Amino acid sequence: MGKEKTQSPKSMALLKRCLGYFLPYKFRILLAIVSMAIVAACSGAAAYLVKPAFDDIFGNRNAQALVVIPLAYVVVFLLKGIFRYLQNYEMRMCGLKVLETLRNELHGKMMHLPVGFFEEQQVGNLMSRITMDVAMIRNSLPSIVMLIRQGLEMLGLIAVAFYQQPFLASIALIGFPVAVYPIIYFGKKLRKIGRKNQSKLADINIILQEIFSGIRVVKAFANEDRETQHFAEENNRLVRIAQKEVIFSELSSPVMDLVGAVGTAFVMWYGGTQVISGGTTPGAFFSFLVAVGLMYAPVKKLNSANMDIQRALAGAERVFDILDSPNYTVEKEGDKELTEDFRALDMQGVTLYYPGSDVPALKDITLRVNAGEKVALVGPSGAGKTTLVNLIPRFYTPAKGQIFFNGDAVEEYTLSSLRKSIGIVSQDTFLFNADVRMNIAYGQDEIDDARIATCVEMAYASDFIQSLPEGYDTVLGERGAKISGGQKQRLTIARALYKNPSLLILDEATSALDTQAERKVQAALENLMENRTSIVIAHRLSTILNADKIVVMDKGQIIAQGPHAELLESCELYARLYRIQFEDALNHSATPTSHAHSEEERA
Repeated sequence: MGKEKTQSPKSMALLKRCLGYFLPYKFRILLAIVSMAIVAACSGAAAYLVKPAFDDIFGNRNAQALVVIPLAYVVVFLLKGIFRYLQNYEMRMCGLKVLETLRNELHGKMMHLPVGFFEEQQVGNLMSRITMDVAMIRNSLPSIVMLIRQGLEMLGLIAVAFYQQPFLASIALIGFPVAVYPIIYFGKKLRKIGRKNQSKLADINIILQEIFSGIRVVKAFANEDRETQHFAEENNRLVRIAQKEVIFSELSSPVMDLVGAVGTAFVMWYGGTQVISGGTTPGAFFSFLVAVGLMYAPVKKLNSANMDIQRALAGAERVFDILDSPNYTVEKEGDKELTEDFRALDMQGVTLYYPGSDVPALKDITLRVNAGEKVALVGPSGAGKTTLVNLIPRFYTPAKGQIFFNGDAVEEYTLSSLRKSIGIVSQDTFLFNADVRMNIAYGQDEIDDARIATCVEMAYASDFIQSLPEGYDTVLGERGAKISGGQKQRLTIARALYKNPSLLILDEATSALDTQAERKVQAALENLMENRTSIVIAHRLSTILNADKIVVMDKGQIIAQGPHAELLESCELYARLYRIQFEDALNHSATPTSHAHSEEERA
């Protein structure tokens, strides 16, 4: 009992939350309710017409009744059909509008959540919430309206039954609480199963998204059969959950049928004795019997509507978990627009923790970058270089310390103006499934073909774009799957050039490329960095030897900073990194020569 009391308010709160989205369509809902009342009245009228049909036509052989009553039947069912259609149409239209609103609202909320949210979530799960979970909520109001309609129909039929046979109607109603009990019992079971079903559907989405995105890896490891088996196992778990849903949803109907049959059998026996003894007319009895029979049909539909509501609530729990949860708050921003070019960046005592970690990812970072400087970040993998630059566009919020951009705290700026002033080119190139032109001008208000062409020339991308089947109109595929890694990188450089930021961040932009591709990309990067302040994360020290300042990081801390020559003398870690890289380079370049000398000696 205690458990039911705690769950009930939650269900009502969820239901009210769902119904709130239907309020903008009050007129349509009112029209549906009026139509519903007319449908209910028509059901009662149809049951009532049985009495005059039997008594006047078959009993009294009234010729006028033979014309009027059949015509009345046609009119009643014509009206019932018209208004049932109107009611269902309006409810479905409201449901579709709510579906659109909810999806937009959920998508909008997700788009403004911090980057950390997406690092903790799985893409397939988020997709499932926007598509399947939201779709279930649209049925909440139509199902409630169905409950009301069936209730009104029952009231109309009960009125007819009591008008014809008060005593028999009282007896028939005794079985109704028994028939309603399965609705309550199985509804609770279906709500619980519905949550599991939605969660498992999200798991299926996650698997599909990962496998299709990583299909090259799957095939490279010849792992198709194992992935197929994995999917089959998860799919089987989904089917088993669905089987339980079928069991509980279908069990309620036979129970209600049995209760209805017992009640109807008793009514037929008792009513039959009344007709035989002359206590009532056959018409009155059959009118009552039809009303009682029609009365049980709405009860069964109540069960169906309740199941839809329980599924809607299961979906609502997952949707509103994101929309309403205090754990998922949108990124906070200031109201100041950043309109001037970059002058200076100051980090003062910045410390950052990743969620769930007690070890700081960055600790007491103090760094200044002045306009026009080229600042390089170097250090071993995991030193915190990428994490540091991600603080500048506010992808993360530090736990301690402050970051100043042009003398003002970054929190004072609007996120849009701050991020539009920063250009980022990383090793993880991302292109959209759109044409070349749209990818280069992504995020900009207008597309200037002449400006795009200039940016493409500076990024050394013109030749390969012209060789594409449709040139600038070529759709690049998901994540730019139709072009090579070096080509993708040059397009992202062209995109950064088109954005024309005053501060540029390069995050190991050439680390994933071969030597030939790297040369082209490096040349494009030089054009990009010209006359811009640049913060460069480099895996090859040869590319940053001429930097104005080199910042050496290790274990989330800055351990040294200065020009190359100074760091070689003062920083052991930098000297070791430099020695390792350049010794490797010397060994590689010396190998062919050594081989040639040995051949000469043999000769």
